[in-house]
This record gives sequence, structure tokens and C-alpha cells, in this order.
Amino acid sequence: MTPKPDGGHFIDRIAPGWLVVQCLGTLVLVVTLVTAREDSPHIWAAYTFSAVTWALFIALDRTHPRIAAAMLAASALLPALVVGTADDTTAVIVLCVALARFTALTGPPGQLIAGVVVICLTLTWISCVLAGRPLGVVLGHALLVLLLALVGLNRRQSQLRAEQAEQLLEQTRLVQREQARGAALAERTRIAREMHDVLAHSLGALSVQLKVATAQIEKGDAEGALARVRRANRLADEGLTEARNAVAALRDDVPPIEEAIEQLAAEHRLNHPGEVRLLITGQARSIGPATAVSLAQATREALTNAAKHAVGERVEITLAFGPEAVRLSVENRTRNARRSDVDHVPGYGLTGMRERIALVGGTLVASAEDGGKRWVVVAEVPA
Repeated sequence: MTPKPDGGHFIDRIAPGWLVVQCLGTLVLVVTLVTAREDSPHIWAAYTFSAVTWALFIALDRTHPRIAAAMLAASALLPALVVGTADDTTAVIVLCVALARFTALTGPPGQLIAGVVVICLTLTWISCVLAGRPLGVVLGHALLVLLLALVGLNRRQSQLRAEQAEQLLEQTRLVQREQARGAALAERTRIAREMHDVLAHSLGALSVQLKVATAQIEKGDAEGALARVRRANRLADEGLTEARNAVAALRDDVPPIEEAIEQLAAEHRLNHPGEVRLLITGQARSIGPATAVSLAQATREALTNAAKHAVGERVEITLAFGPEAVRLSVENRTRNARRSDVDHVPGYGLTGMRERIALVGGTLVASAEDGGKRWVVVAEVPA
């Protein structure tokens, strides 16, 4: 069936291509039959049959395309039987109009269309030969029928390409809608993850510290309770910092990663003993907010672990911008030293760091080297 008109230029909506072809074909048939010079009743019977089947095709094309195609094929076949015996070219014209329209249909399979064309050519040839027509007339009729069939096939190919383009456009729209839906779901997941990371850890740890402080107060251990309250204050401060980072990430308001890591290094120098060295290599460039937050949190966690387990030791941070990836390395020496009085509770553990880096398509490796004398955390994310 020919494709139904869709949105487009108002001319196409008023007079779509299929309607123009139908009207033009009907006009040609009417003019040809009205001006026909034919006295034979059986030839007029063939013309009448062809006109009726054409009218049925017009009536059924939009609702019953298969029946309409059969009517159109019959409208072309019967005139082919009387081409040789007709007194004028009416039969050839009727045959060519019906056959050209049939070959332009997109509904019937190509094998059926080819079969009908071959049958029409064969009947035309036989009719002309049996009527004793000259070879030139026989070849002329056959070539004319073949030419009009090729014109119809050309239109069929154009319509098929248009339908395929429309289907491809619709598929593209569906894919875009699914991508938009997936992006929305991914964003919701990211928001939920950020809120869970901040609230679940900070509030959970804060609740534990306050419960312990309450128990110590009930036992009369004021000094221990005060230490727990101070620890709870530090947890609250860290939770606020992490909440600000999460909100900044959700608002795409994250500072450049090199600035974020420089700020973390400066905070560590201010709050903990020991030297912190930062080396940035390669051409610094902007990366996604989620990726920047993941690297910053990995740096924060590595510095936190260094403050707990390598008090006073030097920490070396390397941020390398490669052509396809950004690599972060945090290295510190380890020792069996007495734990610092600074009771710093990390916001994310090693598992949390790996999960966060993996969510942005990166990898994280943390390992002890030189027989346990150095602890190295390496995170790599796509640029």
C-alpha cells in the first residue's frame, strides 16, 4: 500500500503524491475511453472490465490494499489480450496506465510485480502476433509497456526509500526517547547515591558517637564523653563538607580537579603534621563533574588514611593528564607509629572509593609496596 501522507508542506497535505497519481491515471483512462474508436463488443467489454477494476482499486486502495492490488493487476491483464485486435491504441494506453500504477505499489512483493509485468508483455506479444501485426508494431507496443513498467518501478523504489527513511526516523526518535529516559534514571541514581553517601555515613557515624557519649555521661566518664562529643563535631564538619561537594556535583558546579586537589592538600598541611607534595603533569583540562568528585573523594580518603596510619610522613600526590585518561596517584610511607591524637574518621572506605571510581568508568588500585613500607593508591578515569 502506498504510504499515507504525514506532516510536511501544506501542499503535500492537500494533494499527496498517491492522490495525484490516482487522479492523473483516472483522467487519462477517462479521456482515452471517451475518445476510443472501437466497434467490437468484446473489446469494449475488456475496456469496461478494466475501468471497473480500476475504480475498485481506487475505492479499496486505502482500506484493503491486497484486494486493491489484485483489482489493478486484473485491470492491466485483460487489455493486454486485445492489444493486437484493437482498432486504435486505446488498449495499449489502458494497459500502460494500469501496469505503471501496479508496478509503483509498495505493498506487493517484487516477485509478484515482475510476474505480472512478464505476463502483460507475453500477452501483448501473443495478441499482436495472432492479429498479424507488423514486427515493428509488436516491438513498439512491447517497448512502450516495458518503459511504463520501469517508470512505475522507479516510483516504487522512491516510495520504498521514503518509507525506510520514515521508519529510520521513527526508530531514531524512539532511541532518543529511551536515551533521555535512561539519562534521567541515571541522574536520579546519581542523586540518590550522593545523598546516601553523605547522609548514611555522616548521620550514622554521628549517631554512634552521640550514643557512646550519652553512655559515658551516664557512667560519669566526663572526659571520655567530651572526647566523643568533639569527635561528633568533627564528623558533623566533615559531613557538611561532603554535602557541599555532593550538591556542587549535582549542580555541575564542581571546581577544576587540579584546584580541588590543591585545596585538599592545603587542608591536610594545615590540620596534620608532615609534608604534602603535589605534582600536576600534562595539559590540565576540564572533566565531568561526577568524575571530578570521584577523584577528589579518592584523594580525600587517601589523605585521611595517611593521617591515621602514617602520622608525620610525607605524602606525594601526582595528577597526570594523559591523552585518553586522567591518573591520580597518592603515595605515603607507612610506619608502626603511635596513633595521633587526631581521631579523623574517613568519609569513604577503600570499597567505597573503588565503587565511586567504577561508576565513572575508571579503576582504582590500592596496594602496599617495598615490603609494606609504602602505601600507594592509584585511580585512573577516562578523560
